[in-house]
Amino acid sequence: MSIVADNLARVRERIALAAAKAGRAAGEVQLVGVTKYVTAQRAAELLQTGCAILGESRPQQLWDKAADAAFESLTPNWHMIGHLQRNKVARTVPLVAMIHSVDSPRLLKAIDDSAATTGSRTKVLLEVNCSGDSEKHGFTPEALSEFASELGNYSSVEICGLMTMAAGDRNLSTAAANFAALREFRDQLAGEVPGAIELAELSMGMSGDFEVAIAEGSTIVRVGSALWEGVE
Repeated sequence: MSIVADNLARVRERIALAAAKAGRAAGEVQLVGVTKYVTAQRAAELLQTGCAILGESRPQQLWDKAADAAFESLTPNWHMIGHLQRNKVARTVPLVAMIHSVDSPRLLKAIDDSAATTGSRTKVLLEVNCSGDSEKHGFTPEALSEFASELGNYSSVEICGLMTMAAGDRNLSTAAANFAALREFRDQLAGEVPGAIELAELSMGMSGDFEVAIAEGSTIVRVGSALWEGVE
């Protein structure tokens, strides 16, 4: 567990330094520890070292980990951060505190319908493809802007903000431009959505670019590989 704890401490230090450079407080940035690389036991160790939010990219892995005995006496806040198909929504919604990857009106409606059956409200982020990368999911900014006026029609979801992924070329300048584009689009969209919706959260930045994302206003970073360096 010491390796996991050390890695977590280093990631938190990097978050704090990046926030300070941007004139922000470290507490403005939430860390989601991405566990898709590791076993349920390792994910539980990360939770026990103090990373309260765990993120999974694949629904099946989330289901399996959430049901694993390693979490029997633990209460993680699971976030679904990867692509979610509508046929997997009903089983996923009861397990998660937030879904980052809502990329279409049909998926938003499926989540809303599923949450309504349990009498709960599910927190969601709307995924925007700011890079134009054909391999990335998400609304185009134009499509989401056109859909904005309808976002108040979903009573069982709480739309908390936006999410994006940088282009796949791993160039930090490109990533910075993608993240800045999401922030600027969020500021525009805030004037287009119904008044009850606050787009406070920006989920952007992963292990290779989260410092750049923090500089551009990220409030949630999704970090995986940096937490698992040296872990077998």
